[in-house]
Amino acid sequence: MMDINKTIIFLFRSVLIVALLPLTLHSRAGDIYVRQQAPAGGTGSQSAPFNTLERALREAREWRRLGDERTRGGINIWVEDGRYTPAQTMLVRPEDSGTAISPTRIRATGNGAIFSGGVRVTGWKPAGNVPGVPRHISKHLFVAAAPQAGGKFFPFRQLWVNEQKGIRAESHDDQHLPRILNWDFKNGTATIPMISANFTYQPGMEFFIHQWWAVAQLRVRDAQVFKDSIVLAFHQPEAQIQNEHPWPKPWLSKEHGNSAFRLLNALQFIDQPGEWFHDEHTHQLYYYPREGEDMTKVYTTVPYLETILQVTGTVEQPVSHLYVEGLRFEHSAWLRPHTQGHVALQAGMYFVEAYKLQKPGTSDKAGLENQAWVGRPKAAVELKNTAYTVFRNCSFNHLASTGIDYRSGNKRDTLEGNLFQDIGGSGVLLGTFSDEEFEAHLPYQPTDERMLTDGTVISNNLLQHIGLEDWGTVGIGAGFVRNVKIVHNELLDLPYTGISLGWGWTPTVNSMKNNRVLQNKITRYGKFMYDVAGIYTLSAQPGTKIQRNHIDSIYLSPYAHIPDHWFYLYTDEGSAFMTVSDNWFPANKILQNANGPSVEWKNNGPEVDRNLVKEAGLQPHFSAMRKRIQPLREGAQFNSYVPFTKPVFFQIYDPQRLVSKQAINAFIAKQGGDTAHVYHWNAYTIWQTTDELAKKMAGAWLAIYPQVTHKVFNNMFYSFDRSHCTPSTAQAETDFVLLTAQLTDDKAKQSAYLDAHKNQYEQWPEVAEGFCRAGFEEVLLYRNDRQLMLYISFPKGKKFEDIDPLTIKDNPRVVEWNRLMGSYQEGIEGTAANETWIFYKK
Repeated sequence: MMDINKTIIFLFRSVLIVALLPLTLHSRAGDIYVRQQAPAGGTGSQSAPFNTLERALREAREWRRLGDERTRGGINIWVEDGRYTPAQTMLVRPEDSGTAISPTRIRATGNGAIFSGGVRVTGWKPAGNVPGVPRHISKHLFVAAAPQAGGKFFPFRQLWVNEQKGIRAESHDDQHLPRILNWDFKNGTATIPMISANFTYQPGMEFFIHQWWAVAQLRVRDAQVFKDSIVLAFHQPEAQIQNEHPWPKPWLSKEHGNSAFRLLNALQFIDQPGEWFHDEHTHQLYYYPREGEDMTKVYTTVPYLETILQVTGTVEQPVSHLYVEGLRFEHSAWLRPHTQGHVALQAGMYFVEAYKLQKPGTSDKAGLENQAWVGRPKAAVELKNTAYTVFRNCSFNHLASTGIDYRSGNKRDTLEGNLFQDIGGSGVLLGTFSDEEFEAHLPYQPTDERMLTDGTVISNNLLQHIGLEDWGTVGIGAGFVRNVKIVHNELLDLPYTGISLGWGWTPTVNSMKNNRVLQNKITRYGKFMYDVAGIYTLSAQPGTKIQRNHIDSIYLSPYAHIPDHWFYLYTDEGSAFMTVSDNWFPANKILQNANGPSVEWKNNGPEVDRNLVKEAGLQPHFSAMRKRIQPLREGAQFNSYVPFTKPVFFQIYDPQRLVSKQAINAFIAKQGGDTAHVYHWNAYTIWQTTDELAKKMAGAWLAIYPQVTHKVFNNMFYSFDRSHCTPSTAQAETDFVLLTAQLTDDKAKQSAYLDAHKNQYEQWPEVAEGFCRAGFEEVLLYRNDRQLMLYISFPKGKKFEDIDPLTIKDNPRVVEWNRLMGSYQEGIEGTAANETWIFYKK
């Protein structure tokens, strides 16, 4: 019996070895070659290559369909150096999939395999005298016939001369934008200052406006020119969207300046080297060459294809095991702003419809006051319903919109070691962002979870100069994703946020969970837009961890709606069930806004051991990419932060009672405030908070209740504390009173009042002695315009009315001080004739 068993085992092993031999003998991959200048009719061999990638993909598809033995070890499609310009978007289908042991690999043989969505412009010649352009500018201009594709002219919004992007003719450059004068929401018009003595309206002209954390690009329908201003009207559909959507919208602020803007796309705006204009009526292209550009030798490209490569499967049959290595993707287009305008909500997602609700509230959020449905910009490379795909060591350059987009249904894909530079929109997007069918503030939980982007890894990528056209886009943006890893990336020179994780503005548990943002290095961001962070989150994400990231260097934005509203980390509305720990940044400048439950913050900020983040950014195997980093722009400035730690007060004056106390409390709670520190007097409401939250609340209040006056009191011009007393020991527990009055409407008296407080310790030392005798801990005096806010703290358990008289006891100089200061003061609006200081809090 034992001998029979041994014989069976021997025979089984022999059969197994024989069965495995064919796999061993034929494990070498099949090779297909592509050469851009190869003649048509090649076979795909190294000696007779195909001349397009599409033809190579078809050959590989046939090998798999027929079960060709060359597929056993996978298929290598070798792409030689050259500029490939497909006539249409290249599509990879489920039939092009490989397997774990037989992947399909598309590999560059060198460093110059470029897939361009552009068309070359040739035939440049001096333009001569150009009507509407001053002679001293005309003499520099060159002109060429606009290119055609498929025998037809086409629109384009970008132009590259050699490797440098041209500037679409504009009234003002990025660093010198003027401010709008007003925005008429009823009539849907913008009033701007006269930008040029020779300004004339031309069809095709566009309007770019900075709006808090996003931008809008509107096509100008008409312009009424007055002596010192211009009133602009806009085309539909963007005109209605721009005037009806509540967030974000044009900023009107006496304190920080109105929204910045520019006009563009008119021949009259060409006045600087690098600028160009495409006349779509005459099909002429004008360009003002930069120094050193020989227009007889330059390689000039305009984009034609919006998407260069599209990898698309189905949820039942995803495209799987496709590896793309070493390719360069360049010159993509994005034309929606050209045909329908572009009004963005956030992260570049554009409104298709948006409006404010007359009665707030949705099924998910009782207090929500707005509705929005958004679309998604196009990308040079798009992936949908994919699995185990890899893009490695590729570059994404000179693109109109997003670099690469994992739109939905992506399972365990990998994006590793890629370079992103000169991108008009976001560098990388992944996951659903509540696209057009789904209201943007609802939690996303599909019944078929195969639609989710799950387990995708974004690692060791370098992203620089992102968002060059849409300033509100992000370096890496993730929507409703799960199990995603964003690790060891380096991001720099960004107009807005570095990494944005989450969507929906909801604390409701949804499809997002277990995401990781680890060991990334994010520097030089927030170049133009604030309400910004190195890493920003939205909505509930159980199990998500944000750890060991290095964040630094936030640009000093010239146009920020609130200049101090910048952060290193920012957990925004609905952020919940996540851990934020061991992240280094140089100052404790973070924001937790309207968070849901269980956002755990541990060990973040300048005190973090730098060893915890020393490996943040590119790992050693990918560090050579740093040689491609472009130098910092000359004259760039960055924020420094000295925290204001004293109390700050936000005041509302509502004599018409337009907003109820309940609505005010709901508003404060939504902004992340504590309603326990809200006080009232007649038509006034005041909230004690921090400097950051007060500034944020000011912007939000102006957007929601522009008809109700508000003020922020953070301009502290006088302070007293126990350091002026002997002994100087401070009390552990204190209480306080809060009072307000205003200065008389007399500039001389106002100056005298401020000077007296500035010199009080030297010229009126008895006042501080009186404060010490009374036991005051702090006396803080703030000013906003003429109104004063007085904060006095004292030991808990004492009564202010008992200790205040001690300030004047046996101290006639304090009596004189009080009389003199009283001559400069009067009561705020609503006080009686004999009232000056009134108590918000007794």
